[in-house]
Amino acid sequence: MLHTPSLFLRLSRSAQAITTNLLAMKLTVLDHPLVAHKVTYLRDENTSSSMFRQLTEELVTLLAYEATREVEVERVAVSTPLTTTDGVRIAKPRPLIVPVLRAGLGMLEGMVKLLPSAEVGFLGIKRNEETLEPFTYAERLPDELDHRQVFIVDPMLATGGTLNDSIDYVFERGAKSVTAICLIGAPEGAENVKKHLESRWPDKHVSIYLAAMDEKLNDIGYIVPGLGDAGDRLYGTAE
Repeated sequence: MLHTPSLFLRLSRSAQAITTNLLAMKLTVLDHPLVAHKVTYLRDENTSSSMFRQLTEELVTLLAYEATREVEVERVAVSTPLTTTDGVRIAKPRPLIVPVLRAGLGMLEGMVKLLPSAEVGFLGIKRNEETLEPFTYAERLPDELDHRQVFIVDPMLATGGTLNDSIDYVFERGAKSVTAICLIGAPEGAENVKKHLESRWPDKHVSIYLAAMDEKLNDIGYIVPGLGDAGDRLYGTAE
């Protein structure tokens, strides 16, 4: 049983995920043995950076499969060797994938494998380790995001501050909806994002997809049991 304070959970059999429907957001935690298996090896402090990167890419692809269920498509006619039939293709404007630097870069490959037609932007957001407050130091996004579906990728949903800033950034530029894909989350971070959305963006559509919801944050804002600093483990600086 997954325990999260003030979050009501229901099991979605079709998605094989634990889904929380809230006023301003939908929170989904994938409930699948392959996901749990890969998360276990991500957590292991003995997992090498190369294996950590491979596992991250594989997990993101699994998460993205569920997270793109509501991607917008349009009907098209297609000619097969035998006849003509109806099909669908990703609608325009194309979805935008936004990895949060630097750790989010490790999730990008898994996303573009599943959504090769999507555009890619970047947000550089760093957390002040003393105040735990995020600040934006770089961005590379289209000036206008009107009617765009935006997929934000960042390994950790800890305090929720980075995700809140990312959501604000794209909604202020006209994004239609936001789907956040994270590997590990903390209940405090999910609750923080929920409150932020209810007060700032109550009419917007936000979905969050996690591979695991962990127990809590520690005194310095790290997820417990967690997996350590995802950026360091992705790029070898933790070894």
